[in-house]
Parts: sequence; structure tokens; C-alpha cells
Amino acid sequence: MKTFQNQVAIVTGAGQGIGLEICRELASQGASVVLNDIEQSLAEEAARSIQKEHGRCIPFGGDASNVSFIQEMVNEAVRQFGKLDIAIANAGITLYGDFFEYKSEDFEQVMKVNLGGSFFLAQAAAQHMKENGISGRILFMSSVTGHQAHKNLAAYGMSKAALEMLAKTLVVELSPFRITVNAIAPGATATERTMSDPNYERTWSRITPIGKPATTHDIAHAALFLVSPEAGHITGQALVIDGGWTSVSPSPY
Repeated sequence: MKTFQNQVAIVTGAGQGIGLEICRELASQGASVVLNDIEQSLAEEAARSIQKEHGRCIPFGGDASNVSFIQEMVNEAVRQFGKLDIAIANAGITLYGDFFEYKSEDFEQVMKVNLGGSFFLAQAAAQHMKENGISGRILFMSSVTGHQAHKNLAAYGMSKAALEMLAKTLVVELSPFRITVNAIAPGATATERTMSDPNYERTWSRITPIGKPATTHDIAHAALFLVSPEAGHITGQALVIDGGWTSVSPSPY
């Protein structure tokens, strides 16, 4: 039997990059997946690619920071597949800016998506799990910027560090219902977005001890472990996946 046979997962912000790879690998291991992206067309295209390869994946386009939409997404997962076992809050935004000039609207948007979307997805998913006796898995997407300072990323790094504290805090709330909650903190990762910078791979290969940035497979494999039955006694933890960068932390600038 495949690892995630008969399990149902929601992954937000999954139209491309790390989120898409997580969906693809969950589906390949037997999960039924609700794939969210804020762009409906991107969600549909991504879901179709997984359907052709592995089967059960449906798109659900919309704003994963909107509380009403989050509840609709959980309801749709249950309506389509009967339950929800796994919730992965992958959606996030990065808005660079000098601290002295950072706009309040940018700060609020980063917190709404990165923190609010993650918090309320966890709340809605855990409520369903609690009411239905499901030993579920919740996973947050942190970042190495929550561990080490990056220029012009004060708000973003703050939001990512907060997600790791949220995972730790929710242990108290969710452990009585056998629901685990963890975070992963990727470092430099080759995705469609990052590779649009022609210097990205060369720069991060030079300053990453292992000699290259991560692939989306590297991050997805860690995510799948933490939401798998094999990780049932791991909760409240944050796993850094950065090729050793946080051990030495040279700046890319």
C-alpha cells in the first residue's frame, strides 16, 4: 500500500514550485489532493498535470489568506473526498523593502498571507480532524529567513519565525486529539520564480556548503516525511532544509 493511500490533503499556494511538487508527490503516494493557488488558471493547469500522472487532484483557486475561503476549501475537500487528513499551509508572499521605508500596507499583506492564512487553515483543518477523530497532520512553510537575517526582509523573516512558534504553541492545543503540527524551513531553492534570476543558482551554489541550492524535490521529500505516519511522534518542530547555509550564513549580497 502507498504511504498516503486513502488520505486527503490540502496544499495552498501550489500552482508551481515547492507547493506543486508536494502535491505531485502526495498524489503519487496515493493521496487525494486539493490544490490551491490564488490564480484559478494556474491551479487548474497544475491539477491537470497531476491528474494525468497520478489521479486524484482537484484545483481550488482563491485567496488562501481569506478566512471564509479557507473554510470553503476545507468543506470542498470533505465534500469531494469525505474527510481531511493533511493540511499544508504553503501559500506565502515575499515583499522586499528597506526597514526605514517599509509601507504599512506591505507589512499587513505579508502578515495576512503568511501568518493569517496559515493560522486559519490550521484552525479549520484541526476543527474537522477533532470532530471526526482524525489523527491529522498540519505543516507550516517557514524559511531560513526565520533563523538568520536577510537584508530587506525584516517583515518576511518575522512572519516565518512566528510560524515556527505557532507550530510549537499548537502542540498544547492539538496533541490531545493526536494531531501533529510541524514546520519546514527551506533555504535557497530552485523554482520557476527564483530561477528567473540568471545569477541565482551560481550565487547560492557558491555560498551553500553542500554546493548547490535545493530542488523542489528536496523540500517536498522533507514535507512528506513530516505528514507521514512515520513522523507520528514528531510535533512542534521546525526542520531546516538549506544545504548547511544557516550553519555559516554568508550573505548573497
